[in-house]
Amino acid sequence: MAQNKWANDASPVWSVETVDAMVRSVQWDGVAIYLVSIENGPSVLIKDKRPHLIGARATIERVTRDNGSIFYRFPE
Repeated sequence: MAQNKWANDASPVWSVETVDAMVRSVQWDGVAIYLVSIENGPSVLIKDKRPHLIGARATIERVTRDNGSIFYRFPE
């Protein structure tokens, strides 16, 4: 697992697109892990240190790296 994370971190970002979503729930373990439902799509988990309201609409980013890996994040 660690090698995959290092490989993904080393791969440059190829594209970033904004996606409309809704915050569904949060779990706290030193850093918040949010369950976010993407409009017309799946739910994803996103780690973030900033607070986000449960039930609130949010814009998130779908980030694709050169190696094909995809992850989601809240915009900075």
